[in-house]
Amino acid sequence: YSNLCVCAVLVAEARRTYEEVFGGEAAKVAVCAPGRVNLIGEHTDYNHGFVLPMALPLVTVVVGSPASGQSVTVVTTAKDVEEPRRVDFNLPSYGSPLSPGSPGWANYVKGVVQHYRAPPVPGFRAVIATSVPLGGGLSSSASLEVAFYTSCSNDGDNVAKALACQLAEHTHASVPCGIMDQFVSVLGREAHALLIDCRSLVVTPVPLADPGLVILITNSNVKHSLTGSEYPTRRRQCEEAASILRKASLRDATLKDLEGTKNQMDDVTYRRARHVIEEIERTVQAAEALKRGAYREFGKLMVESHNSLRDLYEVSCRELDELVSAAMEVEGVFGSRMTGGGFGGCTVTLLQAHAIDRAILHIQERYSGSPTFYITVPSEGARVLSLS
Repeated sequence: YSNLCVCAVLVAEARRTYEEVFGGEAAKVAVCAPGRVNLIGEHTDYNHGFVLPMALPLVTVVVGSPASGQSVTVVTTAKDVEEPRRVDFNLPSYGSPLSPGSPGWANYVKGVVQHYRAPPVPGFRAVIATSVPLGGGLSSSASLEVAFYTSCSNDGDNVAKALACQLAEHTHASVPCGIMDQFVSVLGREAHALLIDCRSLVVTPVPLADPGLVILITNSNVKHSLTGSEYPTRRRQCEEAASILRKASLRDATLKDLEGTKNQMDDVTYRRARHVIEEIERTVQAAEALKRGAYREFGKLMVESHNSLRDLYEVSCRELDELVSAAMEVEGVFGSRMTGGGFGGCTVTLLQAHAIDRAILHIQERYSGSPTFYITVPSEGARVLSLS
């Protein structure tokens, strides 16, 4: 997928809708922010560990214009969202914050408005269009948050932007996510994955531009929702383990520490902590392997990550396991794993470019559902687009 092509199509779609909804008025601003795929490092970000995502050519576009007064109107062209697709509300006043409500998709916008870190947001009219699959584990929510923040300001304070968008998801979508999704949507870099230290917020670009490599994302088309109990429960279990270990977070714990306190925690808490501790180490090793071009080593770590997410963290599902197993049967595939929060969504597979058609065909034959495929490359982060 060409990033420029995807953006142009979405901007045209959003502009048409904008003019239809607002009586022929032309939009004055267009921005986009990408979704992401995490190559390795799952459920480590809220444990202050390392992650290795890349920004995708799949993006959320926002076109809009300032409006007079305190009124906000937001319209989405996405089909797979809770109705209504148009929401009107007033900007928050001092002491009267914006409350989340229905429809759920609008809460991401409300959260960004509430936590915007510059002078107050003026009233505005906006239309959203996106190519990021909703509920697919490719961070459609962060791409929406970051796009909206960028439409309000692109002042260059990228860390503040990412933190504000993360806070929006915490307070208005009730998802206690780590910083990975928002960070890579803001800071994504073409031809690079990003090794993010989620404690120090230091970002190290890792080259990923070998023309002999392909990254295949396979959407199981099993929808997941992180607003249920599973995600917050996993986070609480990690916090409980860190407390028993007397560590600020599981980032500071070793397997030796964990084994020494195993008799002080129940089996589930132990397994959650073990996944995180090992996954943090796997992610560091994977980044080094990628830098060396050691793709077989990288692929082995991907499979180990998936098995740990399935067996220790218990966030995989039958469909994701099927997709990974099918991919690994294809010659030329280095590694495959579930990606994102889990309970559905997507897998990510690293393979040789010449094997892509064979891999897609084999997965289609072996998978019991109807998958969607994205052949993709690392892309750049949020940016302002031209309306000319």
